[in-house]
Amino acid sequence: MDKIISSKTGLKGKIKIPGDKSISHRAVMFGSLAKGDTEITGFLKGDDCMSTISCFKKLGIDIEVEDDKVIVHGKGLHGLKAPDELLDVGNSGTTIRLISGILAAQNFDCTLNGDASIQKRPMKRVINPLSQMGADIESTNDGYAPLAIHGRKLKAIEYTMPVASAQVKSSVLLASLFAEGVTVINEPVASRDHTEIMLNYFGADIKNNNGVITSRPVEELYGRNLEVPGDISSAAFFMVAGLVVPDSHIIIENVGINPTRTGIIDALKAMGGYVEIINPRESGGELVGDIEVKTSKLKATTLEGSIIPRMIDEIPVFAVAALCAEGTTVVKDATELKVKESNRIAAMSEELGKMGVTIKETEDGMIIEGNQKLKGGTVYSHLDHRVAMSCAIAALIADGDTVITNADCVGISFPNFYELLENL
Repeated sequence: MDKIISSKTGLKGKIKIPGDKSISHRAVMFGSLAKGDTEITGFLKGDDCMSTISCFKKLGIDIEVEDDKVIVHGKGLHGLKAPDELLDVGNSGTTIRLISGILAAQNFDCTLNGDASIQKRPMKRVINPLSQMGADIESTNDGYAPLAIHGRKLKAIEYTMPVASAQVKSSVLLASLFAEGVTVINEPVASRDHTEIMLNYFGADIKNNNGVITSRPVEELYGRNLEVPGDISSAAFFMVAGLVVPDSHIIIENVGINPTRTGIIDALKAMGGYVEIINPRESGGELVGDIEVKTSKLKATTLEGSIIPRMIDEIPVFAVAALCAEGTTVVKDATELKVKESNRIAAMSEELGKMGVTIKETEDGMIIEGNQKLKGGTVYSHLDHRVAMSCAIAALIADGDTVITNADCVGISFPNFYELLENL
Protein backbone atom coordinates (compact mmCIF):
# COMPACT_ATOMS: atom_id res chain seq x y z
CA MET A 1 0.00 0.00 0.00
CA ASP A 2 1.16 3.52 -0.81
CA LYS A 3 0.15 6.51 1.31
CA ILE A 4 -0.07 10.16 0.20
CA ILE A 5 0.49 12.78 2.91
CA SER A 6 0.21 16.55 2.45
CA SER A 7 1.63 19.39 4.50
CA LYS A 8 -0.48 20.49 7.47
CA THR A 9 -0.78 23.19 10.12
CA GLY A 10 -2.70 23.30 13.37
CA LEU A 11 -2.61 19.72 14.67
CA LYS A 12 -4.87 19.87 17.71
CA GLY A 13 -6.61 17.41 19.97
CA LYS A 14 -6.34 14.61 22.50
CA ILE A 15 -5.36 11.15 21.26
CA LYS A 16 -4.84 7.69 22.67
CA ILE A 17 -2.16 5.56 21.10
CA PRO A 18 -1.96 1.75 21.00
CA GLY A 19 -0.51 -0.25 23.88
CA ASP A 20 3.21 -0.57 24.50
CA LYS A 21 4.75 -3.19 22.22
CA SER A 22 7.47 -4.25 24.67
CA ILE A 23 4.99 -4.68 27.52
CA SER A 24 2.39 -6.46 25.35
CA HIS A 25 4.96 -9.07 24.25
CA ARG A 26 6.09 -9.70 27.80
CA ALA A 27 2.57 -9.90 29.22
CA VAL A 28 1.74 -12.81 26.91
CA MET A 29 5.05 -14.60 27.52
CA PHE A 30 5.04 -14.25 31.29
CA GLY A 31 1.32 -15.02 31.50
CA SER A 32 1.99 -18.24 29.60
CA LEU A 33 4.65 -19.21 32.17
CA ALA A 34 2.44 -18.26 35.12
CA LYS A 35 -0.02 -20.46 36.96
CA GLY A 36 -3.61 -19.36 36.37
CA ASP A 37 -5.14 -16.70 34.16
CA THR A 38 -3.60 -13.39 33.14
CA GLU A 39 -6.01 -10.77 31.78
CA ILE A 40 -4.32 -8.09 29.67
CA THR A 41 -6.16 -4.89 28.70
CA GLY A 42 -4.78 -2.30 26.28
CA PHE A 43 -2.91 -5.04 24.39
CA LEU A 44 -1.24 -3.96 21.14
CA LYS A 45 -2.74 -6.02 18.31
CA GLY A 46 0.15 -5.21 15.99
CA ASP A 47 1.71 -7.89 13.81
CA ASP A 48 4.71 -8.42 16.10
CA CYS A 49 2.69 -9.03 19.26
CA MET A 50 0.30 -11.33 17.38
CA SER A 51 3.37 -13.37 16.38
CA THR A 52 4.13 -13.86 20.08
CA ILE A 53 0.57 -15.07 20.69
CA SER A 54 0.85 -17.45 17.73
CA CYS A 55 4.09 -18.97 19.06
CA PHE A 56 2.71 -19.59 22.54
CA LYS A 57 -0.47 -21.13 21.15
CA LYS A 58 1.74 -23.58 19.28
CA LEU A 59 3.46 -24.29 22.61
CA GLY A 60 0.14 -25.44 24.07
CA ILE A 61 -1.13 -22.27 25.76
CA ASP A 62 -4.81 -21.33 25.38
CA ILE A 63 -5.03 -17.58 24.59
CA GLU A 64 -8.25 -15.63 23.94
CA VAL A 65 -8.13 -12.35 21.99
CA GLU A 66 -11.06 -9.92 22.01
CA ASP A 67 -10.42 -6.38 20.73
CA ASP A 68 -7.56 -5.04 22.91
CA LYS A 69 -8.22 -7.56 25.70
CA VAL A 70 -6.24 -10.79 25.87
CA ILE A 71 -6.71 -13.63 28.37
CA VAL A 72 -3.79 -16.03 28.76
CA HIS A 73 -4.58 -19.33 30.47
CA GLY A 74 -1.13 -20.00 31.90
CA LYS A 75 0.12 -23.48 32.72
CA GLY A 76 3.00 -22.59 35.05
CA LEU A 77 6.75 -22.55 34.58
CA HIS A 78 6.85 -26.13 33.33
CA GLY A 79 3.60 -26.23 31.36
CA LEU A 80 4.78 -25.66 27.78
CA LYS A 81 4.60 -28.57 25.34
CA ALA A 82 6.58 -29.39 22.22
CA PRO A 83 5.20 -27.62 19.13
CA ASP A 84 4.06 -29.67 16.14
CA GLU A 85 5.51 -27.17 13.69
CA LEU A 86 8.08 -24.42 13.27
CA LEU A 87 7.61 -21.36 15.50
CA ASP A 88 7.28 -18.37 13.14
CA VAL A 89 8.13 -15.04 14.82
CA GLY A 90 7.29 -12.99 11.71
CA ASN A 91 9.14 -9.66 11.90
CA SER A 92 9.57 -9.66 15.67
CA GLY A 93 13.08 -9.45 17.12
CA THR A 94 11.63 -9.26 20.63
CA THR A 95 9.78 -12.54 20.14
CA ILE A 96 12.71 -14.54 18.80
CA ARG A 97 15.26 -13.28 21.33
CA LEU A 98 13.09 -13.53 24.46
CA ILE A 99 11.47 -16.86 23.60
CA SER A 100 14.93 -18.36 23.01
CA GLY A 101 15.68 -17.91 26.72
CA ILE A 102 12.50 -19.78 27.62
CA LEU A 103 12.84 -22.58 25.07
CA ALA A 104 16.50 -23.25 25.89
CA ALA A 105 15.38 -24.71 29.25
CA GLN A 106 12.48 -26.92 28.09
CA ASN A 107 12.50 -30.72 27.78
CA PHE A 108 11.80 -30.65 24.03
CA ASP A 109 13.33 -29.41 20.78
CA CYS A 110 11.96 -26.76 18.43
CA THR A 111 12.90 -24.47 15.54
CA LEU A 112 12.46 -20.69 15.35
CA ASN A 113 12.36 -18.63 12.18
CA GLY A 114 10.88 -15.41 10.82
CA ASP A 115 10.71 -13.22 7.74
CA ALA A 116 13.60 -11.99 5.59
CA SER A 117 14.28 -9.10 7.99
CA ILE A 118 14.59 -11.41 11.01
CA GLN A 119 17.06 -13.56 9.09
CA LYS A 120 19.39 -10.53 8.94
CA ARG A 121 19.24 -9.62 12.63
CA PRO A 122 22.13 -10.86 14.81
CA MET A 123 21.26 -13.74 17.14
CA LYS A 124 24.72 -14.52 18.50
CA ARG A 125 24.07 -11.85 21.13
CA VAL A 126 21.56 -14.25 22.77
CA ILE A 127 23.13 -17.52 21.63
CA ASN A 128 26.41 -16.72 23.44
CA PRO A 129 25.10 -16.07 26.98
CA LEU A 130 22.49 -18.82 26.74
CA SER A 131 25.18 -21.28 25.61
CA GLN A 132 27.23 -20.32 28.68
CA MET A 133 24.20 -21.39 30.73
CA GLY A 134 24.28 -24.80 29.04
CA ALA A 135 21.83 -24.16 26.23
CA ASP A 136 22.09 -26.03 22.93
CA ILE A 137 21.16 -23.52 20.21
CA GLU A 138 22.19 -24.07 16.64
CA SER A 139 22.06 -21.38 13.98
CA THR A 140 21.84 -22.84 10.50
CA ASN A 141 22.57 -19.39 9.06
CA ASP A 142 25.90 -18.28 10.59
CA GLY A 143 24.55 -16.58 13.71
CA TYR A 144 21.18 -15.61 12.27
CA ALA A 145 17.75 -17.26 12.18
CA PRO A 146 16.59 -19.96 11.71
CA LEU A 147 17.53 -21.30 15.16
CA ALA A 148 17.26 -24.93 16.23
CA ILE A 149 16.90 -25.13 20.01
CA HIS A 150 17.44 -28.42 21.85
CA GLY A 151 16.07 -28.03 25.38
CA ARG A 152 18.57 -28.65 28.21
CA LYS A 153 18.94 -28.18 31.95
CA LEU A 154 20.53 -24.76 32.54
CA LYS A 155 22.91 -23.41 35.16
CA ALA A 156 23.26 -19.87 36.49
CA ILE A 157 26.01 -17.61 35.18
CA GLU A 158 27.44 -14.17 35.80
CA TYR A 159 27.24 -12.20 32.58
CA THR A 160 28.42 -8.71 31.67
CA MET A 161 26.35 -7.11 28.92
CA PRO A 162 28.62 -6.12 25.98
CA VAL A 163 25.91 -3.87 24.54
CA ALA A 164 22.88 -2.21 26.16
CA SER A 165 20.06 -4.49 24.99
CA ALA A 166 16.84 -5.16 26.85
CA GLN A 167 16.18 -8.11 24.54
CA VAL A 168 19.44 -9.86 25.45
CA LYS A 169 19.04 -9.09 29.16
CA SER A 170 15.47 -10.37 29.08
CA SER A 171 16.46 -13.57 27.30
CA VAL A 172 19.01 -14.35 30.04
CA LEU A 173 16.56 -13.41 32.80
CA LEU A 174 13.91 -15.73 31.35
CA ALA A 175 16.44 -18.56 31.15
CA SER A 176 17.41 -17.82 34.77
CA LEU A 177 13.89 -18.77 35.90
CA PHE A 178 14.77 -22.37 35.02
CA ALA A 179 18.49 -22.34 35.88
CA GLU A 180 20.17 -23.88 38.89
CA GLY A 181 21.68 -21.15 41.09
CA VAL A 182 21.64 -17.36 41.17
CA THR A 183 22.11 -15.59 37.84
CA VAL A 184 23.95 -12.24 37.88
CA ILE A 185 23.87 -9.74 35.02
CA ASN A 186 26.18 -6.73 35.03
CA GLU A 187 24.64 -3.90 33.03
CA PRO A 188 27.18 -1.08 32.49
CA VAL A 189 24.57 1.02 30.65
CA ALA A 190 20.92 0.70 31.68
CA SER A 191 18.40 -0.63 29.16
CA ARG A 192 14.62 -1.01 29.39
CA ASP A 193 13.59 -2.75 32.62
CA HIS A 194 10.07 -3.87 31.71
CA THR A 195 11.12 -7.51 32.16
CA GLU A 196 12.38 -7.02 35.71
CA ILE A 197 9.30 -5.00 36.72
CA MET A 198 6.78 -7.41 35.22
CA LEU A 199 8.48 -10.66 36.26
CA ASN A 200 8.54 -9.41 39.85
CA TYR A 201 4.85 -8.48 39.51
CA PHE A 202 4.23 -12.14 38.54
CA GLY A 203 6.23 -13.39 41.53
CA ALA A 204 9.86 -13.62 40.39
CA ASP A 205 12.81 -12.62 42.60
CA ILE A 206 14.87 -10.12 40.59
CA LYS A 207 16.83 -7.26 42.15
CA ASN A 208 18.87 -4.46 40.59
CA ASN A 209 21.61 -2.90 42.71
CA ASN A 210 23.29 -0.11 40.72
CA GLY A 211 23.39 -2.09 37.49
CA VAL A 212 24.08 -5.48 39.08
CA ILE A 213 20.95 -7.56 38.45
CA THR A 214 20.43 -10.81 40.40
CA SER A 215 17.77 -13.39 39.61
CA ARG A 216 16.97 -16.18 42.05
CA PRO A 217 14.76 -19.03 40.77
CA VAL A 218 11.25 -19.29 42.23
CA GLU A 219 8.90 -22.26 42.42
CA GLU A 220 6.16 -20.63 40.39
CA LEU A 221 4.89 -17.46 38.73
CA TYR A 222 1.24 -16.51 39.20
CA GLY A 223 -1.22 -14.96 36.73
CA ARG A 224 -2.00 -11.28 37.21
CA ASN A 225 -4.26 -8.69 35.61
CA LEU A 226 -2.35 -6.11 33.59
CA GLU A 227 -3.24 -2.82 31.92
CA VAL A 228 -0.79 -2.03 29.12
CA PRO A 229 0.00 1.71 28.88
CA GLY A 230 0.35 3.50 25.54
CA ASP A 231 3.70 3.01 23.82
CA ILE A 232 6.06 5.98 24.17
CA SER A 233 7.81 4.85 20.97
CA SER A 234 4.50 5.39 19.15
CA ALA A 235 3.78 8.61 21.06
CA ALA A 236 7.13 9.99 19.86
CA PHE A 237 5.80 10.53 16.33
CA PHE A 238 3.01 12.76 17.62
CA MET A 239 5.34 14.48 20.07
CA VAL A 240 7.61 15.53 17.21
CA ALA A 241 4.63 16.44 15.01
CA GLY A 242 3.25 18.67 17.77
CA LEU A 243 6.58 20.47 18.11
CA VAL A 244 7.38 21.05 14.42
CA VAL A 245 3.99 21.56 12.73
CA PRO A 246 2.96 25.23 13.08
CA ASP A 247 0.10 26.14 15.45
CA SER A 248 -0.14 22.68 17.05
CA HIS A 249 -1.20 21.57 20.53
CA ILE A 250 -1.58 17.83 21.22
CA ILE A 251 -2.21 15.82 24.39
CA ILE A 252 -1.31 12.11 24.17
CA GLU A 253 -3.13 10.23 26.91
CA ASN A 254 -2.07 7.24 29.04
CA VAL A 255 1.54 6.84 27.86
CA GLY A 256 4.11 4.66 29.62
CA ILE A 257 6.83 6.92 31.03
CA ASN A 258 9.21 4.32 32.45
CA PRO A 259 12.50 6.24 33.03
CA THR A 260 14.42 3.72 30.89
CA ARG A 261 12.23 4.81 27.94
CA THR A 262 11.94 8.59 28.32
CA GLY A 263 15.12 9.60 26.50
CA ILE A 264 13.02 11.10 23.69
CA ILE A 265 11.32 13.43 26.18
CA ASP A 266 14.68 14.50 27.61
CA ALA A 267 16.13 15.03 24.12
CA LEU A 268 13.21 17.13 22.87
CA LYS A 269 13.23 19.21 26.05
CA ALA A 270 16.98 19.77 25.61
CA MET A 271 16.12 21.20 22.19
CA GLY A 272 13.73 23.68 23.82
CA GLY A 273 10.58 21.77 22.97
CA TYR A 274 7.42 22.22 25.04
CA VAL A 275 6.93 18.67 26.31
CA GLU A 276 5.15 18.26 29.64
CA ILE A 277 4.03 15.18 31.57
CA ILE A 278 0.67 15.71 33.22
CA ASN A 279 -1.35 13.43 35.53
CA PRO A 280 1.53 11.01 36.36
CA ARG A 281 0.47 7.74 38.01
CA GLU A 282 1.43 4.07 38.41
CA SER A 283 -0.08 0.93 36.90
CA GLY A 284 1.25 -2.60 37.42
CA GLY A 285 4.60 -1.23 38.58
CA GLU A 286 4.97 0.98 35.47
CA LEU A 287 4.83 4.79 35.49
CA VAL A 288 2.13 6.27 33.25
CA GLY A 289 1.20 9.84 32.33
CA ASP A 290 -0.33 12.12 29.69
CA ILE A 291 2.11 14.00 27.42
CA GLU A 292 1.35 17.55 26.27
CA VAL A 293 3.24 19.13 23.37
CA LYS A 294 2.99 22.52 21.64
CA THR A 295 4.70 24.03 18.61
CA SER A 296 8.16 25.16 19.72
CA LYS A 297 11.27 26.86 18.39
CA LEU A 298 13.92 24.13 18.58
CA LYS A 299 17.69 24.37 18.91
CA ALA A 300 20.29 21.73 18.07
CA THR A 301 21.64 19.25 20.61
CA THR A 302 24.04 16.30 20.84
CA LEU A 303 22.81 12.78 21.65
CA GLU A 304 25.39 10.34 23.01
CA GLY A 305 26.12 7.90 25.81
CA SER A 306 23.48 6.65 28.20
CA ILE A 307 20.54 8.48 26.59
CA ILE A 308 20.85 6.41 23.39
CA PRO A 309 19.47 3.09 24.79
CA ARG A 310 16.65 5.11 26.38
CA MET A 311 15.47 6.34 22.94
CA ILE A 312 16.98 3.96 20.38
CA ASP A 313 13.65 3.37 18.60
CA GLU A 314 12.79 7.05 18.56
CA ILE A 315 15.96 8.31 16.83
CA PRO A 316 14.46 8.12 13.29
CA VAL A 317 11.69 10.59 14.17
CA PHE A 318 14.08 12.62 16.33
CA ALA A 319 16.02 13.22 13.10
CA VAL A 320 12.94 14.99 11.71
CA ALA A 321 12.88 17.29 14.75
CA ALA A 322 16.60 17.99 14.28
CA LEU A 323 15.97 19.13 10.69
CA CYS A 324 13.73 21.88 12.12
CA ALA A 325 16.16 22.99 14.85
CA GLU A 326 18.58 25.89 14.74
CA GLY A 327 22.19 24.64 14.51
CA THR A 328 23.82 21.25 13.96
CA THR A 329 22.55 18.17 15.82
CA VAL A 330 24.91 15.22 16.33
CA VAL A 331 23.87 11.64 17.15
CA LYS A 332 26.66 9.35 18.42
CA ASP A 333 26.95 5.85 19.99
CA ALA A 334 23.96 4.60 17.98
CA THR A 335 25.42 1.72 15.93
CA GLU A 336 22.52 -0.42 17.21
CA LEU A 337 20.35 1.46 14.68
CA LYS A 338 22.08 -0.49 11.91
CA VAL A 339 20.64 -3.86 13.02
CA LYS A 340 16.99 -2.97 13.46
CA GLU A 341 14.26 -3.87 10.93
CA SER A 342 16.42 -1.87 8.52
CA ASN A 343 19.69 0.02 8.85
CA ARG A 344 17.84 3.04 10.20
CA ILE A 345 20.79 5.42 9.86
CA ALA A 346 21.10 4.67 6.15
CA ALA A 347 17.33 4.45 5.59
CA MET A 348 16.55 7.83 7.16
CA SER A 349 19.47 9.52 5.37
CA GLU A 350 18.37 8.07 2.04
CA GLU A 351 14.63 8.74 2.31
CA LEU A 352 14.82 12.24 3.80
CA GLY A 353 17.42 12.95 1.10
CA LYS A 354 14.66 12.30 -1.45
CA MET A 355 12.75 15.11 0.29
CA GLY A 356 15.52 17.58 -0.46
CA VAL A 357 17.53 17.58 2.77
CA THR A 358 20.93 16.23 3.73
CA ILE A 359 21.75 14.00 6.68
CA LYS A 360 25.38 12.97 6.99
CA GLU A 361 25.85 9.35 8.04
CA THR A 362 28.67 8.55 10.47
CA GLU A 363 30.04 5.26 11.75
CA ASP A 364 27.85 5.39 14.86
CA GLY A 365 25.13 7.91 14.08
CA MET A 366 24.41 11.00 12.02
CA ILE A 367 25.04 14.74 11.70
CA ILE A 368 21.97 16.83 10.93
CA GLU A 369 22.03 20.47 9.86
CA GLY A 370 18.98 22.34 11.12
CA ASN A 371 16.52 24.68 9.43
CA GLN A 372 16.50 22.58 6.25
CA LYS A 373 13.42 22.89 4.05
CA LEU A 374 11.70 19.67 3.06
CA LYS A 375 9.85 19.17 -0.21
CA GLY A 376 7.40 16.42 -1.11
CA GLY A 377 8.63 13.37 -2.96
CA THR A 378 8.29 9.62 -3.22
CA VAL A 379 9.97 7.74 -0.38
CA TYR A 380 10.31 4.05 0.50
CA SER A 381 9.52 2.59 3.92
CA HIS A 382 12.24 -0.09 3.73
CA LEU A 383 9.42 -2.26 5.17
CA ASP A 384 10.34 -0.65 8.51
CA HIS A 385 7.42 0.73 10.51
CA ARG A 386 9.49 3.43 12.22
CA VAL A 387 10.99 4.66 8.94
CA ALA A 388 7.51 4.86 7.37
CA MET A 389 6.04 6.83 10.31
CA SER A 390 9.06 9.15 10.54
CA CYS A 391 8.69 9.98 6.84
CA ALA A 392 4.98 10.64 7.43
CA ILE A 393 5.83 13.24 10.10
CA ALA A 394 8.41 14.81 7.78
CA ALA A 395 5.71 14.99 5.08
CA LEU A 396 3.57 17.20 7.34
CA ILE A 397 6.15 20.01 7.06
CA ALA A 398 7.21 19.43 3.44
CA ASP A 399 6.12 21.55 0.48
CA GLY A 400 3.73 19.52 -1.67
CA ASP A 401 2.59 15.91 -1.38
CA THR A 402 4.72 13.01 -0.22
CA VAL A 403 4.11 9.42 -1.32
CA ILE A 404 5.27 6.66 1.06
CA THR A 405 5.57 3.30 -0.71
CA ASN A 406 4.91 0.09 1.24
CA ALA A 407 3.41 2.31 3.92
CA ASP A 408 1.27 -0.44 5.47
CA CYS A 409 4.28 -1.83 7.39
CA VAL A 410 3.14 0.49 10.24
CA GLY A 411 0.85 -2.40 11.21
CA ILE A 412 3.82 -4.00 12.97
CA SER A 413 3.47 -1.59 15.90
CA PHE A 414 0.79 1.04 15.14
CA PRO A 415 -2.09 -0.23 12.98
CA ASN A 416 -4.20 2.96 13.21
CA PHE A 417 -1.32 5.45 12.82
CA TYR A 418 -2.54 7.13 9.61
CA GLU A 419 -6.11 7.33 10.91
CA LEU A 420 -5.00 9.10 14.11
CA LEU A 421 -2.82 11.46 12.10
CA GLU A 422 -5.72 12.39 9.82
CA ASN A 423 -8.06 12.91 12.80
CA LEU A 424 -5.70 15.54 14.23
